[in-house]
Amino acid sequence: MSNCAIICEFNPLHNGHQRLLDAARTLAGEDGTVVCLMSGNFVQRGEPALLHKLDRAAAALAAGADVVLELPLTAAVASAERFAGEGVRILTALGGVDWLCFGSECGDAARLTAAARALQSTAFPAALRRRLDGGLPFAAARQAALETLTGDGALLAGPNDILAVEYCKALAGTNIRAWTLRREGAYHGGSDPAQPSASWLRRSDTPEAWVERVPPAALAIQRRAARYGYTYGQRAVLARLRTLTDAQWEALPYGGEGLWRRLMAAARSADSLEAALETAATRRYPRARLRRMLLCAYLGLTAEELSAPAPWVRLLGFSPAGQPLLRQWRGGALPVLHVGTAGPDAAFDALERRAAALYGLLAEDLSAARHDERACRVVRG
Repeated sequence: MSNCAIICEFNPLHNGHQRLLDAARTLAGEDGTVVCLMSGNFVQRGEPALLHKLDRAAAALAAGADVVLELPLTAAVASAERFAGEGVRILTALGGVDWLCFGSECGDAARLTAAARALQSTAFPAALRRRLDGGLPFAAARQAALETLTGDGALLAGPNDILAVEYCKALAGTNIRAWTLRREGAYHGGSDPAQPSASWLRRSDTPEAWVERVPPAALAIQRRAARYGYTYGQRAVLARLRTLTDAQWEALPYGGEGLWRRLMAAARSADSLEAALETAATRRYPRARLRRMLLCAYLGLTAEELSAPAPWVRLLGFSPAGQPLLRQWRGGALPVLHVGTAGPDAAFDALERRAAALYGLLAEDLSAARHDERACRVVRG
């Protein structure tokens, strides 16, 4: 018996996620527990989630999870390193988790762990600096430095491998072990129904596209859920961006080296978010960083707030099999709060409530975008 955790977005949940949930269930054993620490209404690529967190939590429970917790906003919209680091910190603080399960292109936990150790070695900073001084962008410089140290720089080419290495870095010094499932299929592809990508499903949001690519248990939940996205609330985002002061732009995360000025000027003149990103983008700064900056600007999330540890984690849903672990966490080092319950940290509570209100403006149908702020409970046979 083991307790297995998955740090996830499920945006939306598809057949590939079902494979990971099934593998975690097998690893956990008949009496074990599968815990999903899932991003809330905003995700790591710097965008609103397509489906509300409660709908995605219900889909996860229907697909086999026992407990679904919300990865706090300040971790969910951060870089891969912080996304992984905060997720592991939360799981460690809660206690009782034996395995962290995740997908990767390589499918080799030992290889990923070796790369993580190299990135944490005393030799890495100097190797990285030499590549940066040579004019390489950060991602390419990091890959080249790892190649020098281990001969395995290609491991930082795949998006799932990159995040998997960050998980292994974060797990160092903890009692949680890494377990990985090889990810099949193209990262943005969807031609193979057995191995679709979430990005493909978001682009092809039609009943026909989803029916073979989403597990039946989750399909009905996700098909009837309200849709959210910049497409539906772009003017609301642009209006908020144009009212921010220079000081508010400067306080944003990821805005160093004058990048905040570049993005501020683009946001104040562009007639769309895509145009703002196109204007501000350079070879040195990846689109993902710019998207996260724009999202933080919309949410009013400063660099200081983003870097602070979340003071709690919220429970989005559970099944009867998850109740023993919930009881074990009660009164522990990290509070587990129900959705809609005010937390003891007033500033962080206000941040969460503001984000929830601003997410509501991005609904396709504002009248349908109402959710009871309660933890959902799914009973599985």
